[in-house]
Amino acid sequence: MIFDTHAHLDSKDFDNDLDTVVDNLKCAGVTLMLDPGCDIPTSKKSIELSNKYDFIYSAIGFHPHEAKYMDESSEKELENLALKNKKVVAIGEIGLDYYYEYSQKDVQEEVFIRQIKLAQKLNLPFIIHSRDASNDTYELLKKYKKDTDCVLHCFSQSKEMAKLYLDLGCYLSFAGPVTFKKSTNLQEVAKYTPLDRIFIETDSPYLSPEPKRGKRNEPANVKYTGIKIANLKEMNEDNLFKATYNNAVKFFKLNEKFDINYIC
Repeated sequence: MIFDTHAHLDSKDFDNDLDTVVDNLKCAGVTLMLDPGCDIPTSKKSIELSNKYDFIYSAIGFHPHEAKYMDESSEKELENLALKNKKVVAIGEIGLDYYYEYSQKDVQEEVFIRQIKLAQKLNLPFIIHSRDASNDTYELLKKYKKDTDCVLHCFSQSKEMAKLYLDLGCYLSFAGPVTFKKSTNLQEVAKYTPLDRIFIETDSPYLSPEPKRGKRNEPANVKYTGIKIANLKEMNEDNLFKATYNNAVKFFKLNEKFDINYIC
């Protein structure tokens, strides 16, 4: 019972072997998965995947790289997509990325705020991408988050920032980098984060965990991240998987549970 809370199976990297990737994740014990969009086309593809596969759910939104392309029309389209598709369970991934700054900072911030407000209007949680923008991300959340649930995906910030986000009621999601040998600071953050606030993810096709580092990532590999965090917390692996699964089911307000009986 494992939930990969962030995997881009809509990526072209999976066009040639998606069925095999799905077989692999089932064999690895992944029973639920969320595919987040980064713009209108990828959000629509995420929805298509969620309609094709019972165990996949969808999030829709504009990634900060694509923020400059979001206007009133596309914002309305996001709203309509959410209202018309029951498998859309979050807005995301949204946020701030100052590392590449493909969209100007002020544009990123405006679009981030608008999408937080859209999530609140739709009564949906939201998924945050934050890179080299920890202070601004925190300040905007402090001002606009209110009571809406949110998760910092692929968390890679400091323990001090983690504490601030946790104090706001945010969840933290850990991906492959927490397994890297040199990620001692991030491992301390994972160890520190309360069990009821943790998600695990792959961010496929990116950031493969050890021992798959350097290869294309896929949802089956989420188990390595879970095993690493269980070891850091000195707890049973199955209990870690169960806790993170239940956290995500609660966060995304899912009622159904899928038990995949699969012969590998």
